[in-house]
Amino acid sequence: MIEGILTGLSTALTPTNLLMVMVGCFAGTFIGMLPGLGPISAIALMIPITYGFDPASGMILMAGVYYGAIFGGSTSSILINAPGVAGTVATSFDGYPMARSGHGGKALAIAAYASFSGGTIAAVFLLLAAPALAQVALSFQSADYFALMVLGLTAVSAFAGRGQFLKAMLMVFLGLGLATIGQDTSSDITRFTFGSIDLLDGISFLLLAMAAFALSEAIMTVLKRDTVSESAVQAATGKMGSLKISRAEAKTMAPVIGRSSILGFFIGVLPGAGATIASFLAYGMERNIAPKAEKQKFGKGSLRGLTAPETANNAACSGSFVPLLTLGIPGSGTTAVMLGALISYGVQPGPTLFTDRPEVFWAVIISMYIGNIILLVLNLPLIPYIARLLMLPPQLLVPLVLFFSLCGVYLVSFNTFDIHLMVAFAAGAVVLRLFGYSMAPMILGFVLGRLMEENLRRALEIYDGYSFLWERPITLGIMILTALILLAPLLRWFKERRGLATAGEGG
Repeated sequence: MIEGILTGLSTALTPTNLLMVMVGCFAGTFIGMLPGLGPISAIALMIPITYGFDPASGMILMAGVYYGAIFGGSTSSILINAPGVAGTVATSFDGYPMARSGHGGKALAIAAYASFSGGTIAAVFLLLAAPALAQVALSFQSADYFALMVLGLTAVSAFAGRGQFLKAMLMVFLGLGLATIGQDTSSDITRFTFGSIDLLDGISFLLLAMAAFALSEAIMTVLKRDTVSESAVQAATGKMGSLKISRAEAKTMAPVIGRSSILGFFIGVLPGAGATIASFLAYGMERNIAPKAEKQKFGKGSLRGLTAPETANNAACSGSFVPLLTLGIPGSGTTAVMLGALISYGVQPGPTLFTDRPEVFWAVIISMYIGNIILLVLNLPLIPYIARLLMLPPQLLVPLVLFFSLCGVYLVSFNTFDIHLMVAFAAGAVVLRLFGYSMAPMILGFVLGRLMEENLRRALEIYDGYSFLWERPITLGIMILTALILLAPLLRWFKERRGLATAGEGG
C-alpha cells in the first residue's frame, strides 16, 4: 500500500498531471455553474481532448472535472436558485434563502469549506478502502464478473426517480442492444450492421456519450428556452456580504461535516447511487436529528441545511470511484461515462488495475486530494467574479457545445458517417428525455454490454453450461442480491396497494 501511494504521488505530482488537475477543476467549476450542463456532459466533452493523453493524465483531468462540476454547481444553486447539477439541488433549499437575506458570500464560503472537508475525508476513506476491496476482488473469476455486471445493471433503480424503475431497465436493454452492433469478437460474425461497413467496428462510445448527453442537452436547452435573467444574477452578486465564518458557526458545522462525509462516501460506493441521492439523504438526516428550534430554520437559511448536502455530494463523488476502480462497476452515471473512457484507453478497470496499472489507480486517488485543495484555493478568492459567469447567454453556450461535440467525434474517426449517426442518436435521445427516460442507464448498459458477453462466454466454456450460477458461492450470493433488488420495487408496490386496501376497508 505504501509503495502504491508513493507511485501515485510520483505520478500525480508531475507538472503535466498537476496542470491536468488545475484545468479539470477550473473547467468543471465553470461548467457546473451553468444550469443544464452537468458533470456527465462536461466529461463527455473532455473525452476527445484526452484521447492522445496518457491514461493516468486523462483520468486525472476527468476526475477534476467531475468534482469541480459538483463544487461549481453550488454557486448557481445559492445565488440564483438554479442548480447547475442535480447533486446541488438540496444545496439551494437553504443556500438561496441565505443569499436572499444578504449572506451570499457566507453561503458560498460555507459551501466551499463543506465541499473541501467532505472531499478530503472521502479521499482518505478511498485510500484505505480501495486496496482492501481490490484484494478481496482478486479472487473473482469470469462467472463472478458476469454476476457483478448484472448487479451493476440492476442497480439502475438508483438512477431513476420513484416509479421510474421500468423505464430505467428499458434504457439498460437499449444500451445492451446497441453494444451488440458490429463484429463479434470471437466468431467474427457481423451483427445488426445492415450491410454497412461503417458499423463493422460497432458504435463508438464517444459518439454515443456525446449524442446522449452533450448534444441532446444543447437541443433541450433550445427547446425549453430556460434562461437566467441578468437582473437576477446582478441582484445576487451585488450583495455578496462577508465571506467570514465565525467560530460558533464552525463549531456547528464540524459534526454535520463528519456525519455527512461518512454517509456520502458509503452512498457513493453503492453501484448506481451518486451525489444526488447522497445530498438528499444527508439533508433529510440532519433535518430529522436537529433540535426543534434548529429544525424550524431548515428551508429558511439553515447552516446545517447548507453544510450537509454540500459535504455529502462531494464525499459521494470520491466514493463512486471505489466500485469503478476496484470492481469495474460505475458508482454513478458520471463514472459510467468514465468507465467507457478508461476502456477506450485500453485500461481494464477492476481488481487487475490495482496490480497491472498501479500508476493509474493510485494517481487518480491522490489527485482527488490535490484537486480539493486547488478547488478551495481557486474558489474562495474568485467567488464574486466566478458568479458573474452565470450571465453567459444560451445563444453563446449552445453553439459552443454543438461545435465541441461535432468536432470531437469527427477528429477521432475522420468519418462523416459518425457525425450523421451522432445527430440521429441525439434526436432520439431528445425524444426519450421528453418522455422521461434517463440516458445514464443506457450508457451503463452499452459500456458493460461487451464485457458482460465476454465474461459470460468464458464462464459457459469453463463450467460447460449455466451451473456456475449456483456452483460458485460468490456468484450465487451476487445473483441473490440482484434478485432482491429486482423484487424491491414490486414488493414496495404490493405493500402500498395492501395499505390502501386496508385503509379503504377501515373507511
